[in-house]
Amino acid sequence: MPLITSSLYRKMEVLPDEVKSVLLDLVEQIDNSVKKEDFDDLKGIVKEHAEAQKRTEDRLFSLTVKVEELAEAQKKTEERLGSLTLRVEELAEAQKKTEERLDSLTLRVEELAEAQKRTEESLNKLIKRVDNIEVQFGGLSMAVGYGIEDRLYPKLKRFIKGHFSATSTNVVLRHHINYGNGKFDEVNLYCEALKDDKKVYFIGECKAQPGKRDILKFMEMIKRLKNSLLTDIYPFIVGYTYHPEVEDFIRERFPEISYFKTYEIEYYGEE
Repeated sequence: MPLITSSLYRKMEVLPDEVKSVLLDLVEQIDNSVKKEDFDDLKGIVKEHAEAQKRTEDRLFSLTVKVEELAEAQKKTEERLGSLTLRVEELAEAQKKTEERLDSLTLRVEELAEAQKRTEESLNKLIKRVDNIEVQFGGLSMAVGYGIEDRLYPKLKRFIKGHFSATSTNVVLRHHINYGNGKFDEVNLYCEALKDDKKVYFIGECKAQPGKRDILKFMEMIKRLKNSLLTDIYPFIVGYTYHPEVEDFIRERFPEISYFKTYEIEYYGEE
C-alpha cells in the first residue's frame, strides 16, 4: 500500500522543490522499510487498543451508573437516618416528659402517703379519745343504771302487783343466772312471782336512755333465760327517757317487752 496518495501528492506540490524532494526521499525510505505485515500488525494493535478503550469506557459507564445508584441509595439512607434521628429525638423528649411526670406523680404519692400517715395518727388519737369517752360514758351509764335499780328496788313488789297483777315471792337486785361451764347472765332486776297460781319471772333492765342495741342485747338474754328457767318470763325495761325511734322499735319488733319511765315505777311508792 503506497504511503503517498494522490491527494497527499497534490498538497505537496505547493512546497518548495528542495522540501518536496526531501519529503519524497523520506516517504520512499519509509515505504521501503515498512512492510504490509507490519502495517497490518499495527492496525491490529490499534484495533485492540480501540476495543480495550471501548471496554474501559463501558466499564467506566457501568461504574458511573453504579456510583450514581449508590449515591441515590446513600441519599435515601441519609434521609431515613435523618427521619429516624428526628423520631429518636421525639421519643427522647417524650421519655423526658414521662420521667418528669413520673417524678411529679411519685412526689405526689409520697405527699399523699405522708398525709395518710398523719391522718391515721390523728385518727388513732381520736379513736383512743373516743374509746376513753366510751369507757367513761359506759361507767357513767352503768352508774346511772345502778342508781335507777337502787331507787326502784324498794318499789318493785308493789309495781309488779299493781301493773302485772302478780304476787312477788322473791325480789333480788342484780341477780346472776348461771348456765354452767362458766357462762352466766347478770339481771338488773330479778323477781320471782305467782301469776294465776303459776310461777313466773319478771326480768328488768335499767338504762338511762335505752337504745336499739340495748334492746337487742336484752332480748338475747331473755331467750337464754327462757331456755334455762322453762317458764313464762315477763321482760321489762326502765329508763329516764326514750328516743321515739326506740319506742317504735320496741313496739314493732318486740311487743312482748314492757317499757317504762322511772317516774312510772316510782308512782307505786314503797311497800
